[in-house]
Amino acid sequence: MAHSVLDFSSFSALSAEETHLIETSVAQYGAPLLLLDCDTVRSQYRALKAALPDVTLHFALKPLPHPAVVRALLDEGASFDLATSGEVDLVASQGVPAENTIHTHPIKRDIDIRDALAYGCQVFVVDNMNELEKFIPYRDEAEVLIRLSFRNAEAFADLSKKFGCSSESAIKMMTRAQELGIRIKGLSFHVGSQTTNPNKYVEAIHACRAVMEEAIELGLPALSTLDIGGGFPVSYCSKVTPIKEFCRPINAALATLPETVQVLAEPGRFIVAPAVMSVASVMGQAEREGETWYYLDDGVYGSFSGLMFDHGDYPIMAIKQGERFPSVLAGPTCDSIDVVAEHIMLPKLENGDLIVTRVMGAYTSATATDFNFFKRAQTVVLNDMVADQRMIG
Repeated sequence: MAHSVLDFSSFSALSAEETHLIETSVAQYGAPLLLLDCDTVRSQYRALKAALPDVTLHFALKPLPHPAVVRALLDEGASFDLATSGEVDLVASQGVPAENTIHTHPIKRDIDIRDALAYGCQVFVVDNMNELEKFIPYRDEAEVLIRLSFRNAEAFADLSKKFGCSSESAIKMMTRAQELGIRIKGLSFHVGSQTTNPNKYVEAIHACRAVMEEAIELGLPALSTLDIGGGFPVSYCSKVTPIKEFCRPINAALATLPETVQVLAEPGRFIVAPAVMSVASVMGQAEREGETWYYLDDGVYGSFSGLMFDHGDYPIMAIKQGERFPSVLAGPTCDSIDVVAEHIMLPKLENGDLIVTRVMGAYTSATATDFNFFKRAQTVVLNDMVADQRMIG
C-alpha cells in the first residue's frame, strides 16, 4: 500500500489522514484488520540500536513472526533469534544468512537441533545437564550458551520461572562440557517480558560477569559472549521510560565486561508492538445493566488474545466522536470470557462503526485462534519497501 500516515505509538485521537487510511483499508479488505507498518518496525529497531550501540540485536520472532517484519529488519542489518523449526523455515524463506541467527529455546527436540544445524545456525542455548548432553553428537558443529535464571515478579512474564539455572549449575555444566568436548560460547539470561526496571539487567550482567571470572579461575575456557535477552518495555496505556534513558545503566554495566566479550540481545516486543494497529467493527449491540455492550468482529480469541496471554492493556478508541457513555466491548464468539474491555467510555456507536486499538504488534496475531470459526484478522502490510523493490526489479 501507499506510504502510511499512521503514528501507531501516538496516544492522541486519530487525525483526519489516519481516519481516511483506516476507512479506505476497511473498504478494500473488510474488517477485522491488523495494519502493520514496516516503517515503525524500522524506527523501533533504529531506536534500540542507538540506545545499545555495542550490542548485536537478534530480533525474537515469537511476538510477530511475519515475513514483512523479517524483510524490514534484514534490510536494516538486524540478526534474528530463533526458537523453533518453523521460525528457521521463516527466516530461511526470506534469505536471512544463517550466521546472523541464534537458537535460544532452552529445551529442544533432537529434530529441532538438526533442523537448525541443517540451515546453518550453530549457536544454541541450554539451561540444564540433560539439555547439554543432547549436543554430544553435534559437538563438532554447535556452540552453546548457558542460560542463567534471574527471577522478576514485576515483569509481564517472569521467564526465569520456567527457564534458566543458578550460577553454581552453570559452572558444573561448563566443567561437564569440557569433559564432553562441547564448546561453551558464553552465557545468556532473560529478565522477563516488558521489564520496566533497568536495574534487573544490571544485576544480571554483574552476576554473569562473576560467573565468567569464576570460570577462568577454575581453568575453564574463557567465555566470549553474553546474551542479555529481551524484555525492553514499550508504552501501552501507561508511559514507560524512553529507551535511550532506560538503556543508560545497562550500557554502564556492560562496560564492566572484558572487551573481548561480545554482547547480544533478543528484542521482540519493543520492535513490533508499536508497529500494528487493529481495526474491528461493531457487529451488534445490547443494553445490559446500564451499559451498552458492543459486539465486535474481533476479540479475545482473535487479535485481543494478548489480554489472556500477555496481560495486555491496549489503548482503544472509536473513530466516531461525541458524548461518551459507559460501554463494554465484547468479542464475536459465543464464549462469555470473550470480553475485550469493560466500563470503557465510548460515544454511541452504530453497527458497522469502527474500533481502533494501538500498540497491537506483540503477542496478538501470533497467539490468535480460529475459535468458533471466526477468521483471524487479515494483516495489511504498509511500507514494505523491500517487497516493493523486488516487484520493481
